[in-house]
Amino acid sequence: MDLGLNRKSVVVMAASKGLGKATALEFAKEGASVFISSRSEAELKKAVEEIRSASGNEQVFYQVCDITNPKDIQSLIKEVVNQNGTVDVLVNNAGGPPAGTFDKFQDDDWQNAFELNLLSFIRTIREVLPYMKEQKSGRIVNFASSSIKQTIDNLLLSNTFRAGIVGLVKGLSQELGEHNILINTLGPGRIGTDRLTELDQVRAEKLGVSVKDVQQQAERSIPMGRYGEPEEFAKVAVFLGSGANTYLTGQSLVVDGGMVKAL
Repeated sequence: MDLGLNRKSVVVMAASKGLGKATALEFAKEGASVFISSRSEAELKKAVEEIRSASGNEQVFYQVCDITNPKDIQSLIKEVVNQNGTVDVLVNNAGGPPAGTFDKFQDDDWQNAFELNLLSFIRTIREVLPYMKEQKSGRIVNFASSSIKQTIDNLLLSNTFRAGIVGLVKGLSQELGEHNILINTLGPGRIGTDRLTELDQVRAEKLGVSVKDVQQQAERSIPMGRYGEPEEFAKVAVFLGSGANTYLTGQSLVVDGGMVKAL
């Protein structure tokens, strides 16, 4: 299948590692011109070298960007447009907020999670839409969590603001369809990343068991019997952001090996 991504201008946020990096690699394999961003220049340089080497595509670039800083977002998109002329695909991504229950968090915690996990998405979408509307084409993929289908214990901040992404995407899909701009939400289940390792460690400490015990218990709840690989998630993201996706918009999907039981 031709995904129609050769020479397309792609931006992947928070992509120096984890799901963002895996997604950037898959876009690069399809011949896209890919910009990645994160707060760490050292990690970005390393990621660019690895993606170029693994994909054989030299059109992989980076710019440092704190996604909670609107000026950084504006600067990033301006640089992408200066180099590539437009933005064809935006992949929104952000690190998860701290784990915890309601009584653990104060106003600052809620505000910080809002700015990281919802407002940053709003700001990046705002910056790319003029270019997508002008060319009457665009794809936006928003990474969230499996909590968009079923809440996760001890992740109240994430449960709250990931759900906000779903509402944003559904509403925007109604506004953007006439411009041939397709926008969707993609939630990872238990995909083997540093973030999941961190959450497994938190749960292990809370339960007083080993991390291995937590992982084995989790694997028993997944019909496929294992954690997913980042590239398995990334391939779905690339399809949603590609020219092969011509009619899927406003949807919330999870890549979870069948773990979530909610309809």
